[in-house]
Amino acid sequence: MRNFFSKIKGDKTIWMVVILLSLISLLAVYSATGTLAYRFKAGNTEYFVLKHFVIMVFGLLLMYFAHRIKYTYYSRLSQIMLIIAVPLLILTLFRGTTIHEANRWLTIPIINVSFQSSDFAKLALIMYVARLLTKKQDQIKDFKSAFLPVILPVIIVCGLILPANLSTAVVIFFTCVVLMFIGRVNFKYIFAMCSIGLILFVIFISIMLRAPDQGRVSTWQSRVDNFLNKDEADTYQIDQAKIAIATGGIFGKMPGNSTQRNFLPQAFSDFIYAIIAEEYGLLGAIGVVLLYMILLFRGIKIAHQSPGTFGTLLATGLTFSLVFQAMINMAVTVNLIPITGQPLPLISMGGTSLWFTSISIGIILSISRKIEEDKEEGGAYAST
Repeated sequence: MRNFFSKIKGDKTIWMVVILLSLISLLAVYSATGTLAYRFKAGNTEYFVLKHFVIMVFGLLLMYFAHRIKYTYYSRLSQIMLIIAVPLLILTLFRGTTIHEANRWLTIPIINVSFQSSDFAKLALIMYVARLLTKKQDQIKDFKSAFLPVILPVIIVCGLILPANLSTAVVIFFTCVVLMFIGRVNFKYIFAMCSIGLILFVIFISIMLRAPDQGRVSTWQSRVDNFLNKDEADTYQIDQAKIAIATGGIFGKMPGNSTQRNFLPQAFSDFIYAIIAEEYGLLGAIGVVLLYMILLFRGIKIAHQSPGTFGTLLATGLTFSLVFQAMINMAVTVNLIPITGQPLPLISMGGTSLWFTSISIGIILSISRKIEEDKEEGGAYAST
């Protein structure tokens, strides 16, 4: 382990959190996909976990390469990424691949690999907003020269994602609001933007509910109705998740002994936290929460120590979006909020979403690498 850490740079605590979450992910996915293996792969229980392992290793490689790149390079890269992201979102909206009744994916021809363009757009937008806020610091309180250039790409990206993926649009929007608040944007502009956004969203819902093809709005409505009217609604998913959590007790049933994996839909992705609670108990479930809290704490510390404004905003935005998404997933599992479809970062079985999460953490580590290098240079200078 000491040799491993000698070859990598950046915050060692975040690397440890990533390794621990990855190990938890492998164990949970292997257990949660047992029924899936018997249904689709003739009982080959190793198929899905090996596939997940390969995806995870590639994600760790992406994280490593991302953390080796100087973090300031991501400022210019964000411009190119955003230019690519908007057409991809438009293409997804009109020509996307529908999976699990949601039109969120684009399929790459020839290799036949699907990915969510919203994951790419989220990373691009957070980087771009951090760049703009950094560039506009001298006139940050001005509406025309600072606020409008920042808010327009946020409206465009969130507006294109919202029809098919409300929860991701919400995560991105609130992340950008946090960045604008930290970036010293006039609070009255932020408040007005949130108010107008809420009004426009209500108008959008009202129009869609009257349309012949309601799209995802009918799904959102049913999920909210199921959450608010539990006595009359179909709460099968949440009921199975509750059973998993309740039967796990304090210490759990131990790895591989889950029974609710046979009944819980999406046990390997959206509701994988319930499987963790069942097999590792309350202690294991709390442990996962603590790991995300450590990630949040270290990300904030890196943002605070960053040598530049761009690094501060970038580390804050990426850390907040990852931990916020994790909290949403776990809140759904314990029935605190309606079902959203957000995966648990670094744990849920997935493909491109895991890769973009890995790149995001790699960028945070790149910022911490710069902090370490500055400290080493300062120490070397002081010693001479």
